[in-house]
Amino acid sequence: MLSIKLVHLIESNWEEITDRLLTAVKKHPELRHLAALPDLELRDWCREILQNLGYLLSATREEEIRQRFEALGKTRFEEDIPLHELVLRVHVLKDALIRFIHEQGFPRDAMQLHAEEELEERMGQLFDACVYYLVRGYEKALRLQHRLGSRQA
Repeated sequence: MLSIKLVHLIESNWEEITDRLLTAVKKHPELRHLAALPDLELRDWCREILQNLGYLLSATREEEIRQRFEALGKTRFEEDIPLHELVLRVHVLKDALIRFIHEQGFPRDAMQLHAEEELEERMGQLFDACVYYLVRGYEKALRLQHRLGSRQA
């Protein structure tokens, strides 16, 4: 019984959550390369995930998530963004989402608590998949570059 109300709240407040992420990225000492990207690029990445959270949380989206995040991992490799920054950014966004949910102050009866827990669990699974596919895309690009470099040597 995923809390549709919470998912809609996240989707409609994507800008506030994105602002939190941008602030966290700019301040985080381990995110130098991502912090140097234009705010618009980070904002678009967040908007794409947050405005479509309900859609992405549906169980049938694994292939789409794989394609999207493997492509992003490849792109970030080509831009020389360190892999650890990609992984950390996903974790920072997940943390911002969970903090946002907890700050909403909904009455917390047993049903609401269960719905929040289920949403957090499903978001955890989604973000774990995102990290996995980011790393796969990054590694594929790294292996390709290595093979091409070996042929040229």
